[in-house]
Amino acid sequence: MDSTGVPHILEHTVLCGSEKYPCRDPFFKMLNRSLSTFMNAFTASDYTMYPFSTQNGKDFQNLLSVYLDAVFFPCLRELDFWQEGWRLENETPTDPSTPLVFKGVVFNEMKGAFSDNESVYAQHLQNKLYPDHTYSVVSGGEPLAIPDLTWEQLKQFHATHYHPSNARFFTYGDLPLEQHLKQIEEEALSRFDRIDPNTEVPSQSHWSSPREDHVTCSPDALAPDPAKQNTLCVSYLLGDITNTFEGFTLSLLSSLMISGPNSPFYKALIEPKIGTDFSSVVGYDGSTKEASFSIGLQGMAEADTERVKEIISQTIDDIIETGFEEERIEALLHKLEIQMKHQSTNFGLSLASYIASMWNHDGDPVELLQINESVARFRSALKENPRFLQEKVEHYFKENTHRLTLSMSSDEAYLEKQAKAEEEKLQKKIQALSDSDRKEIYEKGLQLLSAQSQTQDVSCLPALKVSDIEPTIPVTPVQISTTGGVPVQYCEQPTNGLVYFRAMCSLNNLPQDLKLYVPLFCSVITKMGCGALDYRQQAQQMELRTGGMSVSTQVISDFEHLDMYEQGVLLSSSCLERNLPHMFQLWSDIFSSPHFDEERLRVLVMMSAQELANGISHSGHSYAMTHAGRHLTPAADLTETFGGMEQVKFMKRIAEMTDLSQVIRTLSRIRKHLLNTDNMRCAVNATPQKMSDTAAQLESFLKEVAENKKERRATRPNIVERPLDTVNPAGPSRKLISELNFHPCPMKTFFQLPFPVNFVSESIRTVPFSHEDYASLCVLARMMTAKFLHSEIREKGGAYGGGARMGGGLFSFYSYRDPNSVETLSAFRKGVDWAKSGRFTQQDIDEAKLSVFSAVDSPVAPADKGMGRFLNGVTDEMKQNHRERLFAVAHRNLVEAAERYLAVGQRTRGVAILGPENEALKKDPSWIVK
Repeated sequence: MDSTGVPHILEHTVLCGSEKYPCRDPFFKMLNRSLSTFMNAFTASDYTMYPFSTQNGKDFQNLLSVYLDAVFFPCLRELDFWQEGWRLENETPTDPSTPLVFKGVVFNEMKGAFSDNESVYAQHLQNKLYPDHTYSVVSGGEPLAIPDLTWEQLKQFHATHYHPSNARFFTYGDLPLEQHLKQIEEEALSRFDRIDPNTEVPSQSHWSSPREDHVTCSPDALAPDPAKQNTLCVSYLLGDITNTFEGFTLSLLSSLMISGPNSPFYKALIEPKIGTDFSSVVGYDGSTKEASFSIGLQGMAEADTERVKEIISQTIDDIIETGFEEERIEALLHKLEIQMKHQSTNFGLSLASYIASMWNHDGDPVELLQINESVARFRSALKENPRFLQEKVEHYFKENTHRLTLSMSSDEAYLEKQAKAEEEKLQKKIQALSDSDRKEIYEKGLQLLSAQSQTQDVSCLPALKVSDIEPTIPVTPVQISTTGGVPVQYCEQPTNGLVYFRAMCSLNNLPQDLKLYVPLFCSVITKMGCGALDYRQQAQQMELRTGGMSVSTQVISDFEHLDMYEQGVLLSSSCLERNLPHMFQLWSDIFSSPHFDEERLRVLVMMSAQELANGISHSGHSYAMTHAGRHLTPAADLTETFGGMEQVKFMKRIAEMTDLSQVIRTLSRIRKHLLNTDNMRCAVNATPQKMSDTAAQLESFLKEVAENKKERRATRPNIVERPLDTVNPAGPSRKLISELNFHPCPMKTFFQLPFPVNFVSESIRTVPFSHEDYASLCVLARMMTAKFLHSEIREKGGAYGGGARMGGGLFSFYSYRDPNSVETLSAFRKGVDWAKSGRFTQQDIDEAKLSVFSAVDSPVAPADKGMGRFLNGVTDEMKQNHRERLFAVAHRNLVEAAERYLAVGQRTRGVAILGPENEALKKDPSWIVK
């Protein structure tokens, strides 16, 4: 066992070709030959999982065949190991005089992962809490250890671990099981004899006394308070996860201890504002053979270390003494009931993930799924012994000597040290090379490049045809009516006894200077208390009576005009049918009398700023795309204000303020403009039996809210109205903002951030949804991604990912965790030249269409049916027109679209890069450096 990442690199390499499907990269090729709704592979600490899903029976057989062959009979070619794992190669592979560097997809992926302080901390915590066996190494690969892995070791690991005797199969859905079993037997199992794989993970031996340790990470440029960048966390080793009831109890106990403002650890650690939020690892973790529980803080000062340790042990003593209120336990069990009734579109996949760890250690997965039985047993255990939970706390936390206190602080020189260690590793490898080795590296580099550049023969792979796609979409019937002057859309659905409520409140009357504050308003308005309830009581009522209540910003591009858009905030909530009056009462109190308390706001602001800062290393490509599009359409500009780098910096500024009274006044002004029946429309999804009752409840809610409203004068002259119901043009409407004098302008922006990798994006202003060329651009984006950009940016460039997407009137290129910056922009240009040249086949076009349709036809949960229409006005009829245009896209349309929109000088474009220091960009006057 080591940290070379062999299980992770193997996961990548088995998907690069197999016995029956020897072409390079069947995994990425199948993405475009199938209508899959999900395809991926994950490597956890002690297993690798290969999941896929589809709604088409023939497709299911195709994918099962490709996955079985990949896992059990992969080619594992040396060239694939170099591409996916690591290699030494000339910086420019065609020029032997350029320096040798490390390259490889997993190598760069893990460099990216280790630039994220939360991942670094989680990794160290697990390695140090379970030091005896497999959990002490990095299964994904430690960047400096990856170059120690050899091709021979990779093949050896496959031979010993990838055997049916060491595998588990899981299927879910309405296709007959016999068919799956027959195919698995014929295509894989029949070729093996049963063996003892000997891969059990032994239990971690228990420590007789607690341990402490310290690690460092890179400083966070966006931290709300640069002087507070420490993390401290205490982790406890718990019991074996194969004990289902014990695991169930400990996971509930964990929620009672840390979840929400009523929990003892929230009161003791978050409210005194010692740190910005709980540590990135917090609560119950059942993903290892023996579970763990962690509690701690991030964003704290080093000086508070001892204080935090004392608070943690004091809080545990307090819990043992006082236990938990009955109402909190009820609220938690209610949450479980809702989770079981709510239908998500990836239910099968979430079940597979839910049982994977326990089943992997020979637990009983069926027992794990019988949640109602665990709930009943839990209730009776509490009834028999009111101190049931307190005794667990005493046993697992108070008396447990196997606990680790791990602190982390930022080190200014961290990235420099990482780079230096990598450079030393590289030099050590290079010094060991003879001249003939160097020559061989150069030749192998050329060999890999030519393999990557060859057109693949993919005829061996199974594929669906465009004719397998349903020609028409199923219609979703909705009723639109008006209640108390407010438009309401009713959609009857089999919701399992839940009611889903949404309200869209327009921002049209909101003064411009308040816009930046809207996301903050959305994130705090349901968490500050309302009416007679303080924020703790409010949180309790929400847990007890609803499936959650949230508010989010909405910027919706118009389907006909690029310079028109709708802006608003969306209220969303759900509840069991019996709790409808309670849910509407909570909304009513939020509308009429929300609380704005400065102390409470500061806690929420710090958590929010911390969360935004932590998110950039995961979603850097989204931030880059959002910023690149900012100056191209009015909707994209507002999207950047609400959710781009501008918002991240704004929240950092708010978190640094000593006095928040002005912010509170601003939030209060926003509420008066927003939560107002004059500029609102609602949507309800419920069962047919419950619809009239729901409508009556909604009506009394709207009446109550309307009584509180003040007269507000309209402040925007440039409003365009669109009917909500196409059959009734004179009826209720959506009010859009029209900025017809908007001038798009080209901008190139570079954000310097403390990451070792880049996120690159270029965005081009094109056409809206109902334009005849929109479908061609959708197909073009998928085709360029699959047939050109994937090989340029990932295979040759070494980035973790890259491609193109179409949406909101913008055609955007992006790369993710990319070792290159400006070079990637020229890869985007080359992609456009490739499309203009028409060097693609009918097969390429058909595959791109399959890929587009698998997204267009991805399943929609009953809770979300009719929501597209409610939010953006796109009716089933418009969707059907778009569908027919997609079917009709031909070779000529794609070449024309590339020439008309993507060629240099045709349309306005914006560029953004997030990444490490870059001298070339700083010296170039055409770039704005942030």
